Amino acid sequence: MEAQQRLFVVVVVAALCAAVASAAANSSVGYHGNPTFNVKNYGAKGNGANDDTKALMSAWKAACAAAGAVTLVLPSGTYYIGPVQFHGPCSKASTITFLMQGTLKAATDLKRFGNDWIEFGWVNQLTVSGQNGATIDGQGAASWPFNKCPIRKDCKVLPTSVLFVNNKNLVVQNVASVNSKFFHFALLQNSNVKIIGVKISAPQSSPNTDGIHIERSNGVSISDTTISTGDDCISIGQGNDNIDVARVHCGPGHGMSVGSLGRYVGEGDVTRIHVRDMTFHGTMNGVRIKTWENSPTKSLAAHMLFENLVMNDVQNPIIIDQKYCPYYNCEHKFVSGVTIKDVQFKNIKGTATTPVAVLLKCGVPCQGVVLQDVDLRYKGNGVTSSKCENVKAKYAGFQNPKPCP
Repeated sequence: MEAQQRLFVVVVVAALCAAVASAAANSSVGYHGNPTFNVKNYGAKGNGANDDTKALMSAWKAACAAAGAVTLVLPSGTYYIGPVQFHGPCSKASTITFLMQGTLKAATDLKRFGNDWIEFGWVNQLTVSGQNGATIDGQGAASWPFNKCPIRKDCKVLPTSVLFVNNKNLVVQNVASVNSKFFHFALLQNSNVKIIGVKISAPQSSPNTDGIHIERSNGVSISDTTISTGDDCISIGQGNDNIDVARVHCGPGHGMSVGSLGRYVGEGDVTRIHVRDMTFHGTMNGVRIKTWENSPTKSLAAHMLFENLVMNDVQNPIIIDQKYCPYYNCEHKFVSGVTIKDVQFKNIKGTATTPVAVLLKCGVPCQGVVLQDVDLRYKGNGVTSSKCENVKAKYAGFQNPKPCP
């Protein structure tokens, strides 16, 4: 009996040692004794040819289960992957960092995808950080011909490159996104988000490649970022509060949009938007608020400040459009159900490529619209003008074009 007990102890100890050795083989101790997980220890090849989807999911599963300040490392290389879900909660981790030093390259077979490619969800204190030119390559060119959304309401939506859903205290920094199939980044129901030093690019002709789309989120800050794409550089959709955009270079693309709003049932209000120190170059629009007519429910878009903006050869530098519809056949039965109030445009300067540099086209009368120190010159022959509908704007300081009568 005593020998059997000793044998049992030896077997148990040996099993524990084997388990520790296995864990040590796949993870290492990082700075200050915090755990680090290298995706190559979970089978990722990073050669741009082998499918690394399962390896990255396995690495994330291990990292998410670890305690402390956890780091998952994607070393230099090109990681070819299909759809992946990096989900929490990671309840033992105080923070979790997804550190990219290489390139994530999307599969091109659309049959593999749902609505997104890379999904980070239900994580607290998540940082997605890039080093050494880290890039997210959506390989969108193969998919763009299948996108019918610019012309059809009932279109099949292509996958967004990166969706962040239900995260708290999120940081995205120093990564590049190129050639997304649809949106580059989308934020859905996140709170306390900082996006810093991101570079986003896709051809001007690429459809629906919005740089950053935000929906039902609060406390979002976007700064020191460069976006050149085929649609809105940044689009602020419904249900958002307290969004701050600063020092973003936009162009080419469709500009900076609040909206589109008022299309679907149950949309939330959009409040407290601050856009400052942006530069627009060769964009379709500068700053734009766009809402649909025939809204099924009512909502509010209010308390917005757009200031210190430079427009270089922009078609429509300042625009409120409450008759937004990108399709050939649009109904005009009812005015938009979105009420716009307390919107300020301050210190906006540069050049417009169309004569109407300020277009304020409201449905129900817009309230509390203020323009202060606006100087927009026409790039062609002649001068710029303003056009207003259902709005009595207030003006202060220098005004070029001249205010609406």
